[in-house]
Amino acid sequence: MEKRVIFKGLWLPLLLVAPQMVITAVFFFYPAGQAIWQSLFIADPFGLKSQFVGLGNFEYLLADPFYRASFLTTAIFSISVTLVSMGVALYLALLADRLIKGSGTYRTLLIWPYAVAPAVAGVLWMFMFNTRVGVVAWYLGVLGYDWNHVLNEAEAMGLVVVASSWGRISYNFLFFLAGLQAIPRSVIEAAAIDGAHFWTRFRTIVWPLLSPVTFFLLVVNIVYAFFETFGVIHTITSGGPQQATTILVYKVYSDGFVGQDLGSSAAQSVILLGLVGLLTIIQFKFIERKVHY
Repeated sequence: MEKRVIFKGLWLPLLLVAPQMVITAVFFFYPAGQAIWQSLFIADPFGLKSQFVGLGNFEYLLADPFYRASFLTTAIFSISVTLVSMGVALYLALLADRLIKGSGTYRTLLIWPYAVAPAVAGVLWMFMFNTRVGVVAWYLGVLGYDWNHVLNEAEAMGLVVVASSWGRISYNFLFFLAGLQAIPRSVIEAAAIDGAHFWTRFRTIVWPLLSPVTFFLLVVNIVYAFFETFGVIHTITSGGPQQATTILVYKVYSDGFVGQDLGSSAAQSVILLGLVGLLTIIQFKFIERKVHY
């Protein structure tokens, strides 16, 4: 029989959750409230006074073609990062799960990239693909391909996608490997005895049993692509060329800190927060139905 702890009063439970509530209020609700409040004003270039404009900042943003284009850029970037990082991580987890000799060494090596900060990862990939001193760009030139992500929009997008996915593969690998090891071996062996090949076992047994892990990683990776990839884009392309890699979170920084348009930047952050929240709700409402717990 399950034992449950019952508190006679409310003071002790409130005292136990108070530290987390204070942290959430200070670092989430207060900044979010400040952003919503600031999005209703336009500050002068010197920051001495502000003019109330209501929803004027939002109307200006929705009429801006560059801002609307950043939605498509963000969609392409986030979907690409999620698919690449999760696909490669699942493949490596399947290989590591089947590996017997030296499995600990391989798993350790695959985890290392997760310790690299996004900005540092961006610098590493920038140097490797630098048009003047990059070793990868040099080898591509030897093969006859003129690599130049500074001018080519497709190459710039591909580079930031690969750089952003590289560090995330390790994170996804850990969860996929844990999910694979949690699957009972007796089920896999029984299917193998019945004559099911590897891909048949994966499609009918392994993949459905991995659906909770896959759903969790899908939500986490989309949030990562929307917010935590700022360092990679800033160090490699700075949103260029021609704003081809300017995703929503980078446009918040570009307009607010570089352009000093704090009202527009605050409005963009509010829209971004609402968009990510809406995507998360949609995922839990529709995609979670297909998850087998």
